[in-house]
Amino acid sequence: MGNCCLGGAATSQSAIRRSSSHRDANGPNDAVDGYLKSRGYHGLFTQIELSLSASNLRDRDVLSKSDPMAVIYTKGRDGSLQEIGRTEVVLNSLNPQWIKKVIITYHFEVVQTLLFHVYDVDSHFHGLEEKMLKLDEQQLLGEGTCLLSEIVTRPNRTLPVDLVGRVESTSSTHPKKLGQLTVHAEECVVSKTTTELVFRCMDLENKERFSKSDPFLVISKCVESGHAVPICKTEVLKNDLDPTWKPVSISISQVGSKETPLIIECFNFNSNGRHDLLGKVQKSLVELEKLSSGGEGEHLFVPVAIGKDHQTKVLKSRLFVDKFSESVHHTFLDYLDSGFELNFMVAIDFTASNGNPRLPDSLHYIDPSGRPNAYQKAILEVGEVLQCYDFDKKFHSWGFGARPIDGPVSHCFNLNGSSGHSEVEGIHGIMMAYASALFNVTLAGPTLFGPVIAAAAMIASQALAANQKKYFVLLIITDGVITDLQETKDALVNASDLPLSILIIGVGGADFKEMEILDADKGERLESTTGRVATRDIVQFVPFRDVQGGGEISVVQSLLEELPSQFLTFMRNRDIHPNTC
Repeated sequence: MGNCCLGGAATSQSAIRRSSSHRDANGPNDAVDGYLKSRGYHGLFTQIELSLSASNLRDRDVLSKSDPMAVIYTKGRDGSLQEIGRTEVVLNSLNPQWIKKVIITYHFEVVQTLLFHVYDVDSHFHGLEEKMLKLDEQQLLGEGTCLLSEIVTRPNRTLPVDLVGRVESTSSTHPKKLGQLTVHAEECVVSKTTTELVFRCMDLENKERFSKSDPFLVISKCVESGHAVPICKTEVLKNDLDPTWKPVSISISQVGSKETPLIIECFNFNSNGRHDLLGKVQKSLVELEKLSSGGEGEHLFVPVAIGKDHQTKVLKSRLFVDKFSESVHHTFLDYLDSGFELNFMVAIDFTASNGNPRLPDSLHYIDPSGRPNAYQKAILEVGEVLQCYDFDKKFHSWGFGARPIDGPVSHCFNLNGSSGHSEVEGIHGIMMAYASALFNVTLAGPTLFGPVIAAAAMIASQALAANQKKYFVLLIITDGVITDLQETKDALVNASDLPLSILIIGVGGADFKEMEILDADKGERLESTTGRVATRDIVQFVPFRDVQGGGEISVVQSLLEELPSQFLTFMRNRDIHPNTC
């Protein structure tokens, strides 16, 4: 994806410094990715390049027009600001199109608030670099704010943001509009092409005394420093001197280009970690493709030292490329840009184990001071993230495990009290329906998940049949141990073929071991009563008490980190592609 070409208005402007982004925007930043993973972030994070332009700015100069510069901040929940970048200064313009880009790391599972300040830079400071300018010495032309998720979910990833004056008092509820800022986002991805290769070797050297070698391959890319950086490896094949390994995938973004030299090393596995080198070759993806099409093998070699000289010894062992195929792997943001949305749903546990809602020790107690209970907090925090990805913001909302007025115990009733529809308007609508339901139902039991999962699956199935660009996310908030574990497994296995993910938050002090069974993070897929295995993992479970204590990762991040990958797995399993035209 390239940047939009700038029009004549941009090229005619006189910029003090038309510098490029402060960071290389041609691809993902490995250092940033590594840091984030080291801090516990395992969800979707990708680097976004922000381009800015403005229109109808105020003219603060007497003999000429304003000389605007934009400064971008991220705003924390506590109101603290962190500057992430500045544009260049554009001279004499009330409609600037800045060339300098600003890079920000986008996290799906985090609400990222952006604040934009546009300044008129005084002519006395035109010789200074932008980063050296003292902002309190410049005139503020206006400020605007938005969420990063609002930008990436807009058509063409372009969002207009009104610029207003800094609010000095509460006397005016409608700040004066001082122009408009337009923010455009591009994902920093070099290439989405992924190459799948099947490697085979013949006549490998036997390094074992009583058996045969246990070979595996390590594929590394050569970097400018001359070092080799591993990017993938095969499995170990036992007792095999003519191995054929399972396919490996290498993305162009990983290696830089198809011409980048790759080192393919074959080792004999040793349990002590000191693996024996059986030989290696150096080839680019272009050369590996030629090997595949020609059906010829490449002889492996090993380095040898003859005195002070370093030479190579060519072996009779050969490497073959039995398969070389390329495919395009679209990103999560590609699907959003193509009109796909995430539809938020919620199901709330009204079983008696929550305690009497009218007493302060109940998990459902609504504090008159306004402090949210655990259920309200979960709805607010998860809903705050997901609502931006739901276009109409009408959310299906259910309760389970209670007896509605003049009725039997229900394990899936509409939270709004309606007999005909389950949707409410916005997160506020969920909160209102929840509070109202507490006074209109009698808490009962047992705790059954199957009916609400079936209700969500029915809606997802109908959307899939109608070819709608919808993916559904059901949030279940519960305090107890489920009593229909196998029925829930059956429902989840059936739902694994649908555009649906299920988030479960456990509140209170119950034993949630069975929830961890549903969350197949340990690699074991769920199996139904009939022996059918889930096609993919669609459940993420988090006990609220484990992550609400102020650590690095919030409950929302823990809960939502797998959602983009679950979404992409479904799309790829179904061979559903975004519109890329």
